[in-house]
Amino acid sequence: LPEGSAEEKVTLSCRARASPPATYRWKMNGTEIKMEPDSRYRLVAGDLVISNPVKAKDAGSYQCVASNSRGTVVSREASLRFGFLQEFSAEERDPVKITEGWGVMFACSPPPHYPGLSYRWLLNEFPNSPPADGRRFVSQTTGNLYIAKTEASDLGNYSCFATSHIDFITKSVFSKFSRLSLAAEDARQYAPSIKARFPADIYALAGQMVTLECFAFGNPVPRIKWRKLDGSQSSKWISSEPLLQIQDVGFEDEGTYECEAENIKGRDTYQGRITIQAQPEWLKVITDAEADIGADLRWSCAAAGKPRPAVRWLRDGQPLTSQNRIEVSGGELRFSKLVLEDSGMYQCVAENKHGTVYASAELTVQALAPDFRLNPVKRLIPAARSGKVIIPCQPRAAPKATVLWTKGTELLINSSRVTITTDGTLILQNISKSDEGKYTCFAENFMGKANSTGILSVRDATKITLAPSSADINVGENLTLQCHASHDPTMDLTFTWSLDDFPIDFDKSEGHYRRASVKEAIGDLSIFNTQLKHSGRYTCTAQTVVDSASESATLTVRGPPGPPGGVVVRDIGDTSVQLSWSRGFDNHSPIARYIIEARTLLSSKWKQMRTNPVNIEGNAETAQVLNLIPWMDYEFRVLASNILGVGEPSLPSSKIRTKEAAPTVAPSGLSGGGGAPNELIINWTPTLRDYQNGDGFGYILSFRKKGTQGWLTARVPHAESLHYVYRNESIGPYTPFEVKIKAYNRKGEGPESLTAIVYSAEEEPKVAPFRVTAKAVLSSEMDVSWEPVEQGDMTGVLLGYEIRYWKDGDKEEAADRVRTAGLVTSAHVTGLNPNTKYHVSVRAYNRAGTGPPSPSTNVTTTKPPPTRPPGNISWTFAGSTVSIKWDPVVAKADESAVTGYKMLYRQDSHSAPTLYLASKSRIDIPVPEDFTHAFVQIRVTGPGGDGIPAEVHILRNSGAYAALTG
Repeated sequence: LPEGSAEEKVTLSCRARASPPATYRWKMNGTEIKMEPDSRYRLVAGDLVISNPVKAKDAGSYQCVASNSRGTVVSREASLRFGFLQEFSAEERDPVKITEGWGVMFACSPPPHYPGLSYRWLLNEFPNSPPADGRRFVSQTTGNLYIAKTEASDLGNYSCFATSHIDFITKSVFSKFSRLSLAAEDARQYAPSIKARFPADIYALAGQMVTLECFAFGNPVPRIKWRKLDGSQSSKWISSEPLLQIQDVGFEDEGTYECEAENIKGRDTYQGRITIQAQPEWLKVITDAEADIGADLRWSCAAAGKPRPAVRWLRDGQPLTSQNRIEVSGGELRFSKLVLEDSGMYQCVAENKHGTVYASAELTVQALAPDFRLNPVKRLIPAARSGKVIIPCQPRAAPKATVLWTKGTELLINSSRVTITTDGTLILQNISKSDEGKYTCFAENFMGKANSTGILSVRDATKITLAPSSADINVGENLTLQCHASHDPTMDLTFTWSLDDFPIDFDKSEGHYRRASVKEAIGDLSIFNTQLKHSGRYTCTAQTVVDSASESATLTVRGPPGPPGGVVVRDIGDTSVQLSWSRGFDNHSPIARYIIEARTLLSSKWKQMRTNPVNIEGNAETAQVLNLIPWMDYEFRVLASNILGVGEPSLPSSKIRTKEAAPTVAPSGLSGGGGAPNELIINWTPTLRDYQNGDGFGYILSFRKKGTQGWLTARVPHAESLHYVYRNESIGPYTPFEVKIKAYNRKGEGPESLTAIVYSAEEEPKVAPFRVTAKAVLSSEMDVSWEPVEQGDMTGVLLGYEIRYWKDGDKEEAADRVRTAGLVTSAHVTGLNPNTKYHVSVRAYNRAGTGPPSPSTNVTTTKPPPTRPPGNISWTFAGSTVSIKWDPVVAKADESAVTGYKMLYRQDSHSAPTLYLASKSRIDIPVPEDFTHAFVQIRVTGPGGDGIPAEVHILRNSGAYAALTG
């Protein structure tokens, strides 16, 4: 509550579950509060209302006390505190002068306050604050302002601005200003020095957020890094340079934390330890208890917390200590020979310095005369002839009643056939017809006496007449176990089955178990698609309400062997290992042989391996695995088989790596060519990990000019390498070289590959195509042809030709280009401008570049076709012909001549179109007799190409009409 606030009252709530309803009292600092008429304290239901609260009188600890006729309980304590924030000291603050580039700290020295504050700093005037960046840091613990490295922009007056937040009320105060001035000097760089530090020992409550602060001076401005010394890092960390926040801190976060400040001149570190503590939390609580008078009772409670909570006990709100019949020992409360006065409300209280928890329970001590109303002796008691019957006698009584049994008027005592247990239960054995009659239980204690009677009726015993027989079958087969029984006809008979003493649940058997008959006296069990898990001892039980009979049989299910165990790898070589294992279950069929599988880390697929011996007999427990890849990581597993199939595999062995060996396979994909002049480029396919056989893998190249004797060699390290470039001024263009390659590792060299022919870098073509001709085809297209260069004139492989063309008046450097592939000697060029003169040349090209140009030739594209579509289209029908005519299109001066018309005729939108040509502005087209309509497009054509079409929809019943589109 804010000190001096305008609040007229404060309410402390208290509610207790109670029957009859509770009355309430309150204590302040352990003293009961008197509720007088003119008092500032009022009780509203269970709530305490304090009017016009004052810090001097009302700050303190409050506790609610609830009582009724059954007892008294107390609540946990609640504190009422008053928040406040005083003004900063009115004394002027000293100015600060420091050399530019050095760090500086302004102390906030906040005034007295409660609770905590948030801080920021003002620069020169409210509300301006220094920019938040990595150079500056405001500690929310002390309020101090740190500047890691001062700059000219830091000059000014600084004031600490502190804010208190209490409920919805905010209050802020600020200090006197302190002036910062800088002495100009060449700022030298220096190593970090940590100035803002978190405490060396931090105690935090589990579940809270912990914030660590760390900030250092330095030039350049240091970077802050955080770590926990045990190396772990939690997803709960929120790290932002000077701050490390750990959300919902737990015991796993306990440990030593290090802050490191680093720049190019050095580093500084600081360490502190977080110790996690916790409020008490119940592990075990007391619950309401009812106990007989004179009985003993033991209650216990347990709480977790750090520091370890102390436990004390209350009875009806008052401390309880050991006395006479009551023993209090920490979290345990013992009563001996309970009396009625022990009834009441009890509380177990666990507390440490972080809090207190209460657990409450009611003890009711009872004194009752025997009463059979809730649990009388069973009225009609059936029993099987020659069987056993158990008749309980359980009256409600406190203290426990003394019990006697009679048959009729005869008092029963223990004998060879009659047993009366200590709890009053009557047991009759080897029942005969003479045992029928009335049986009465008499119960008595000092509070009174009572009795209850039942009538015993003897029935025929239940017997198994056809017992199940033991059987031996294979996995997947079906079987029926027989079980027939006889019983007293006046009672119902039911059958149950169990496997190894566990009842069989037919609804959860996944269809494996079914009843074989619906007849009452037949309980046969059918088992379908038997599995190994169905082996065991089956027991059939025939049962009535008075007795039961059981018979058992053993079912053996044979199947493939179980998984071998304990796979161990030893004697690890480069291509072999020795494997050993232990036998698994043979599942009632002898193991015939073993199979060994392996997988590498390059593949998750298991593969069967070659072994020595080739066939591993069923009595073996070791074998050698062959044909392994050197320097490869392997896992192995073993499978056993018998005449019924292959069993489940063993667990994989531990991972091993075979020893290294020299490569056994030559690299593949040897090729090359291309590159710059005087270069020989050799390419190959990098060798896969499977074939490297060892560490330090690389390649050895051998090469020589074709027709010479001596070989040059080059070593290329690293398995991923895939080419080598040999440079020498003596290498001519497109010179053939013989090349071979082999691999090496630190164990030696592998075999060489076959020799391949690789050519050195090519040279651009030296000759040009000739007899180049160009012909305009349409207004935007031309055909170009030429005579090819001779392959014998090339110092490389001819890849094709490059056609360059440019407008008259442009420079050749701005030419557009089109390339052909292969040995073709013509090209069709599109995308030209109409009625434009072009220059055209052709060059040969190979991988080294393009050759010299041919003599250029000229071509002028034709004018474009007329832009206007045919107009005024009309049609007439004459029998099976439709005549279509239109106005002629006349070309303008800048358009190509009209040489005719093209008409595209389509019966409907789905049919294939038909093209008609017309030299004049009309055409006759045959149509079917059932013609109804058609779509027609008409456009001009000429040397410049086709013009824009006009489209019409022709209908038989209409006359003539104009174009729909154009």
